[in-house]
Amino acid sequence: MNKKYLITIVGPTAIGKTAVSIPIAQQFNTEIISGDSRQFYKEMNIGTAVPSDAELSTVKHHFIQSISIHNDYSVGHFEMDAINFLDQLFQHHDVAVLVGGSGLYVDAVLKGLDDFPKVNPQIRKQLKADLEHCGIIYLQEKLKELDLETYQKIELQNTHRVIRALEICLGTEKPYSYYIKNAVKKRNFIPIKIGLVADRKTIYDRINQRVDLMIQNGLIDEVRQLKDFKHLNSLLTVGYRELFQYFNEEITLDFAIEEIKKNTRRFAKRQLTWFRKDPEITWFDWKTKKEDIIQHIEQQILNHEKNNLSNLT
Repeated sequence: MNKKYLITIVGPTAIGKTAVSIPIAQQFNTEIISGDSRQFYKEMNIGTAVPSDAELSTVKHHFIQSISIHNDYSVGHFEMDAINFLDQLFQHHDVAVLVGGSGLYVDAVLKGLDDFPKVNPQIRKQLKADLEHCGIIYLQEKLKELDLETYQKIELQNTHRVIRALEICLGTEKPYSYYIKNAVKKRNFIPIKIGLVADRKTIYDRINQRVDLMIQNGLIDEVRQLKDFKHLNSLLTVGYRELFQYFNEEITLDFAIEEIKKNTRRFAKRQLTWFRKDPEITWFDWKTKKEDIIQHIEQQILNHEKNNLSNLT
């Protein structure tokens, strides 16, 4: 091969991205980068659906449980770390695999981040005070009013992201989405984008089954051990936030579990909204044979190589 290729596998949570990524990585004798922002943290395992030990031992994975919840790790940090890692990996491999459902983090690797202007830090301080006194719904409605496009895309239960979007809206008097310019940074690889999808009922059923399995595997104990750190940005996420409410005796356990399922389904819907706007993604039904997906990837690489050869002659 003359070029380097980053095979990117995206789709909603619980669709089976890991199960597809491993045989693809094996086929190309390469390694996997996780683009799932919830799987970075060492202390979070069950609730983030980290690949099993067997899966992790089959193919080398990176950026999984690699930092602590106490670290301040942003999408900007991930972009820099992932690109630096790919530069090293491509010295010995022609192909790498990126897997994840966090659209912003995947796009940070493929396209680079947009540049946002600096805003008065007092705005964030006030928004945090609003969160404390008025609750997340108040901030969600404020975002809906100021930037409907971002409201429809982001994980609304993630207070860190809602506040980030609002501080840009308020600090610049322009919508957060205004600064998403889709200006692609130059990369030293060619992306081949694969999306996995199913009908809504199947996605929702798989999510419900996964949550039940998480509970059986000890999610409640995992979250209980982290309740003293519930204020950290890394823990302001589905599966942890609801159980913190249960530990605070604000809701029952059964209600908390149903809320995890409901909020995860909502998250999956937003993931699909994000990824479906990318015309470069080739979508496959989640039950498609791995061999068929691999054949498609090989054909894409072959086409790129032929085009590259013709351009040289």
